[in-house]
Amino acid sequence: MDHLLILPLILPLLGGLLMLLPPLTQSRVRQRNFALSLAAAGVLIAILLLVQSHSGQIIVYTLGNWAPPFGIVLVGDRLSTLMVLLTAVLAFCSLLYTFGPADEQGSFFQPLMQFQLLGINGAFLTGDIFNLFVFFEVLLIASYGLLMFGGGKQRTRAGLHYVILNLAGSAIFLFALGILYGTLGTLNIADMARQVQLVNETDLPLVKAGGLMLLIVFGLKAAILPLQFWLPAAYSAAAPPVAALFAIMTKVGVYAILRVFTVIFGDSAGDLSGLAGPWLWWLSLLTLMIGGLGTLAAKNMRRLVAHLIIISVGTLLAGLGLEREAATSAALYYLIHTTLVSAGLFLLADLIGRQRGKADDRLIAARPMHQGKWLGILFFIGALAVIGMPPLSGFVGKALLMKSALAVSEMQWLWPVLLISSLIALMALSRAGSNLFWNINGETPVATPVNPAQLTAVVLLLSTPLLMSLLGGPLTALTDATAQQLHDVPAQINGVLQTADPGGL
Repeated sequence: MDHLLILPLILPLLGGLLMLLPPLTQSRVRQRNFALSLAAAGVLIAILLLVQSHSGQIIVYTLGNWAPPFGIVLVGDRLSTLMVLLTAVLAFCSLLYTFGPADEQGSFFQPLMQFQLLGINGAFLTGDIFNLFVFFEVLLIASYGLLMFGGGKQRTRAGLHYVILNLAGSAIFLFALGILYGTLGTLNIADMARQVQLVNETDLPLVKAGGLMLLIVFGLKAAILPLQFWLPAAYSAAAPPVAALFAIMTKVGVYAILRVFTVIFGDSAGDLSGLAGPWLWWLSLLTLMIGGLGTLAAKNMRRLVAHLIIISVGTLLAGLGLEREAATSAALYYLIHTTLVSAGLFLLADLIGRQRGKADDRLIAARPMHQGKWLGILFFIGALAVIGMPPLSGFVGKALLMKSALAVSEMQWLWPVLLISSLIALMALSRAGSNLFWNINGETPVATPVNPAQLTAVVLLLSTPLLMSLLGGPLTALTDATAQQLHDVPAQINGVLQTADPGGL
């Protein structure tokens, strides 16, 4: 069990490299089988890590046996292991969807998916903010290739915008790291949380500037207003399994905001405490509004789901902007829900588009679908879940979030904006469902039956809202404990800096 924490990095790294070598490169079927086996192993490893961290123990893995804060460390607490498990489940369903009849992917598609998982898992597990930058670059480089895989004018244009914006974000990230390292003398997150309490008045403006630059970078990754314009074009243009996996990408930005601005710039940061709170609060509410307007303007289902992701980002960051344990717990519950449901809707949009012929997933009249009844049921479940109708988990998450808004001023802003955005999403999804399933032009359906493997992937993802409601008690207990551990900054510092498990790599 000593080396368990590094396996979510080693597994996709070695798996991706092996897929670039014969005999796996000679058969895409072998690649898909191997990738799905790796994903199943990743789910098992993530479950073991979550069980190991559930006791409250912070697992610290020191690479090269260099003790923190001087060496590279991986940190497995409740939050990071929970995010790794969420990524593993999402990756399994996304890779299962690649078992469809249409083989659009080339021989480099599956290796890129593994390198993408390497970057995502590394971002969740790293205990060092410089290595957070490194893993950001790994996942971004892989995402550049995945986004433009298959070519086409739409994907190329969306990919070019995506690359340019993220290169600018990476430059700002490096500037922020230089400022923070020059003033604090460390980039280990736990050690930064300790050093930020000792900052003198001369360096205070510099540290504040570095922290706000990080907020810009993480806000770009999370797609918060006004940095969200890249998301609808990029996500709607990507191949379906890629778009499903990209549902976790904005959550990497949300995770980075939560980790950095709770641990480093949290309640124990003295004059720098609550650095991001005021910005997050107002920008999250505006993000909710712009996401709702985007759903009304969407002309196809993929772009509609992309704007629903922007709504979910605004909802999550509103919870983080409240800066209290109850709100963090509610946001984590909602994060699990929205990630899996959004991914399921992206895959469902592809199944619907394949059965509508030339109309694809555009919200126009088209021929009837070969299996429209079953796809309609899945769409109905997904729509109810994403707008937050009871008894599904979307309702539970939003109710917990509204309950965590204790002050009258918080209620006056969060409640109406959140409820109105849900109403707008309901209107947009009602219009989409009417056009997709009832606006029929012709009598003969397109003879494109749904592939069983792809249907299984969609069913697995869209069944999670009901499962999360049934397991609401244990799951909210887990998110409560996760939020409590994250907000206990002294315990975070002591857990990382005083208890290290040498890895020896």
